[in-house]
Parts: sequence; C-alpha cells; structure tokens
Amino acid sequence: MAHIDKVKEEIGWLKVIFAIFLATVLSLIAWLVENYGKGQKLLLVIGGVAAFLIMLAIIWINNVAKRKINQLEEL
Repeated sequence: MAHIDKVKEEIGWLKVIFAIFLATVLSLIAWLVENYGKGQKLLLVIGGVAAFLIMLAIIWINNVAKRKINQLEEL
C-alpha cells in the first residue's frame, strides 16, 4: 500500500473515532442536563468528569487528524 493511501486510511479511522466520541459526549451532556436536579451527586460528578475527558480526547483526535491532513499536502 502506498504511503498516501495509508495516511488516507488513518484519517478515515480518525473520523470514525471522532464521530463516536462526539456522539458519546453529546449524549452524556444531555443526560447530565436531564438529571441535574434529580440524579445522584456522585453519578453527576463522574458524568461531568467523563464528559470533560472525552472532550479532551476529541480535541486531541482533531489535532492528530489535522496533522495527517497536512502530511497529505507534503506527499
């Protein structure tokens, strides 16, 4: 497989992971908003921390994808 094809495949996988993480964090935030007043405090804190960590992962995946896209320009 040519190097350019490998980079394109990596970008494709990053898009899939990005979409999964985005759907997960949006669902988690919706659950947190819905259960804010009636949920257990520990679950709300854990959900908030998880949402924050997933958002950091989304930012990281976005940066990796941008680097891969810029790498395509060089090929």
